[in-house]
Amino acid sequence: MLKKCFFPLTLAWCASQILQADTIQLKDQAAIVGRVLAEKHDQVAVDVGYTVLVIPRNQIVKISRTDIAEPKTKPVSSKKVVVENDPKTDTTALETSIGFYSVSTRPLPARTVRDLVNQLGEAVVQVRTPSGLGSGFILNEDGFLMTNFHVIEGETQISVEVYHQTGSGLERKSYKQVRIIAINKFGDLAMLKIDDKGAPKFKYVLLGSADALAVGESVFAIGSPLGLERTVTEGILSTKTRPMAGELYLQTTAQINPGNSGGPLFNLRGEVVGITNMKITFGEGLGFAIPIEAVKYFLDHRDAFAYSNDNPGNAYRYLEPPSRTQKAIVEE
Repeated sequence: MLKKCFFPLTLAWCASQILQADTIQLKDQAAIVGRVLAEKHDQVAVDVGYTVLVIPRNQIVKISRTDIAEPKTKPVSSKKVVVENDPKTDTTALETSIGFYSVSTRPLPARTVRDLVNQLGEAVVQVRTPSGLGSGFILNEDGFLMTNFHVIEGETQISVEVYHQTGSGLERKSYKQVRIIAINKFGDLAMLKIDDKGAPKFKYVLLGSADALAVGESVFAIGSPLGLERTVTEGILSTKTRPMAGELYLQTTAQINPGNSGGPLFNLRGEVVGITNMKITFGEGLGFAIPIEAVKYFLDHRDAFAYSNDNPGNAYRYLEPPSRTQKAIVEE
């Protein structure tokens, strides 16, 4: 009769690969395949993967040992994004989605602005309203996008222009069904959604980290200053902690002008590190951007900033008061 001997198993042990497979032939023409751990004069201990069997010697006819190659480890499932329009490299980026946006799961290589502009151009959009225009960038393939609150403040008629890459070049497409999803007036942030029927899957950007930036590091902006769409300006990060109206901003020498508002500020790995939103008008090379950490916080807590159609002037949605409280208010 076979005896079972159980040992505590750890996760690491369970994940290990058996490098040697042994076959123990029994008298009743049965066989056990596993790894022989120990042999004594009266019994043999065999690891069968999920437990250890102790087999009496008088039940064993023969033990055959066979070495097998170690199987390859199955890769962790992740989404692979191919860097397009770059014949000089076949670099791929592993990304992971966090709610409405995506981030890279490993450090991306630095590249030239020229190469990155070709890759990122489709994800940077122009946001138009009857009173003006600004910029924005797409967060995911479903058409959610970010811009500044002051770009759409007081507006209900919003359109978004996207530049789709086709075989013959760029095709400019205007989307008229744009919905406000969440706004933060004090943080100057707004999230929109393109709801046009028949809209394609959109190209989108990866969000990076402003905290990981170093002062003096190269950055660049894409936007529509003064309505000049798809304008690229390059500069350096002047400081990461410029206090303005009680908030900390990224200061950059990349040229920022009216129309850039709501557009992305990129690092040289193609990740958004900030949202450009203002400049000092009586100086040059004094542009400012909201750090991407504030944008991530806004997106992660977007329900708290949900736009209410019942009260368009309010950035928050309040629940109806309890019936008892409501009755007391009526009686007063």
